[in-house]
Amino acid sequence: MRILAIDTALGACSACVLDAGESVPVAVEQTAMERGHAEALMPMIERVVAATAGGIGSLDRVAVTIGPGSYTGLRVGVSAARAIAFAAGIPAVGVSTLAATAAPLVGREGGRVIAAALDARHGQVWFQALSSQGKQLVSIRQVSHRDAARAIGAGPVSLVGSAALAVANEAWAIGLDAVVVDDAKAPDVVWVARLGLIADPQSAPPRPIYLKEPETTPQDRARLPRR
Repeated sequence: MRILAIDTALGACSACVLDAGESVPVAVEQTAMERGHAEALMPMIERVVAATAGGIGSLDRVAVTIGPGSYTGLRVGVSAARAIAFAAGIPAVGVSTLAATAAPLVGREGGRVIAAALDARHGQVWFQALSSQGKQLVSIRQVSHRDAARAIGAGPVSLVGSAALAVANEAWAIGLDAVVVDDAKAPDVVWVARLGLIADPQSAPPRPIYLKEPETTPQDRARLPRR
């Protein structure tokens, strides 16, 4: 099976093509950016697919990060994934940003809680905790740094994600054995592809996960009265 993976949920724009059972992607491109995903994504996908023998016709599935993440970024990635899947006649699946962030640690942090923490701004964090074997211990949620640390339990814990250090500081304050493994702003798109390969299209639709309302709202004061 060959999969195209897309990530525009956080601080990067990324795409890759990966064959099942292979550790190295056929093609991959990942660029750090806070804005401009809409303009960067399609040309990036075109380059990645062009570097793949057989092009879009060789794809069997599309995976896309579905959040938590930027409201606009999620819409860009999900819309692109759905459109490509529809055009190619293949299934699309959604992969959570927290799962993709935590995935590299599963199976290698023996006896430790694995916690993914992503910056949700304003003192908040998108958070999820797993066992060392990948079993969910704390479900996806948006909480304060302190509440994230308290949700970990007795630990010890290995933290990843853009808010890993902020949560670690709170964990250390309450006496937990906490280690920051990685503080990357976005997941590795190759792991998005790996999780997408094992996802069930029926139970993992490419539908955004929103844990907070958009930070921009329509203006009311200057709105003309409806007739």
